Amino acid sequence: MPGRNGSMTDANEFELSCGLPPGPDFADLAVLAEELGYARVWIFDSAPLWEDPFAHLALAATRTTRIGLATAVLIPTQRSVMTMASGIATIARLSGGRFRACFGTGYTACMTIGQRAMPLDALIDYVASLRRLLAGETIVLDGAAARMLHWPGLTADRPVQVPLWLSVLGPRGNKRAPEVADGTIGPPHPTLPTATMVSGTVLDPGEDPSSSRVREAIGPWQVVGWHTTYAVRGAAGVDALPGGSQWRKALEGLASEEERHLLTFEGHVTHLSERDRPLLEHIDVDTMAGDVYVGTLVGDSVSVGRKLGRLAEAGFREVMYTPAGPDVARELRAFAAARPSG
Repeated sequence: MPGRNGSMTDANEFELSCGLPPGPDFADLAVLAEELGYARVWIFDSAPLWEDPFAHLALAATRTTRIGLATAVLIPTQRSVMTMASGIATIARLSGGRFRACFGTGYTACMTIGQRAMPLDALIDYVASLRRLLAGETIVLDGAAARMLHWPGLTADRPVQVPLWLSVLGPRGNKRAPEVADGTIGPPHPTLPTATMVSGTVLDPGEDPSSSRVREAIGPWQVVGWHTTYAVRGAAGVDALPGGSQWRKALEGLASEEERHLLTFEGHVTHLSERDRPLLEHIDVDTMAGDVYVGTLVGDSVSVGRKLGRLAEAGFREVMYTPAGPDVARELRAFAAARPSG
């Protein structure tokens, strides 16, 4: 069915996509993802952690022809709504209509600099204003009338045809999403197409799930549990986790209390710091390799394909695979080969 802006969705289609951070190899990996048949490549957004996503989306748009481009997720507090509208229009033009913009409250990005995430109500209002700007309408911005004034030919024509999605994990956000969104990242939505994020790795033939390669590949996503627990619940919370006390003491020995939040998420979902590395011994890979674990998929090609099929059966329109570790290209190739057919 058509979305608000004319985008088409197929209720029976299941898409396998990938999600990557904005960095020097993003465009190269986007080209590889296109060759491997991924439906879409999503790019992360966190100014304290990574480079600007719009710059890398522009590079990827000019080097690819088929693969969709998307954001997971843009953070409104990092850009004014007019700046965001102009950036989205730019990528819409460069990609020939292959772009999807998804937004979130910026939970982790805000914690990295000691700030609170954007309130849900503010996120909804922001996306509503953005949708109006992209449609060519006039909004009130900081008490004055504002509209996209780009001369014809200087960016995509209005209305700018870009689906707008929301990352909403809780019931309140899921309920309000249809007010402004064409789709969601989160639990299956009753009326909107929904994508979910998974990490993991496909085992080589005969490979032990507990091998060092596997732990290195899934480790950057797995240690986030310790990072977030420390940021939200403090010393008592992280000390209750296996290896948490040792990890915390190593961090706290490097910075004053006022600056520890600057170290908590170092290498977030891409790399392992030296204090993170001992936590790999506490990752329960056996659980991930079982048939019921969803968040991180570990197994041979057949078992990973089976788990992807179950996600489709659960109502997800799209699975966004977020590879990590020292050989992301290898992870993309192996996961693409595991995609269930039919």
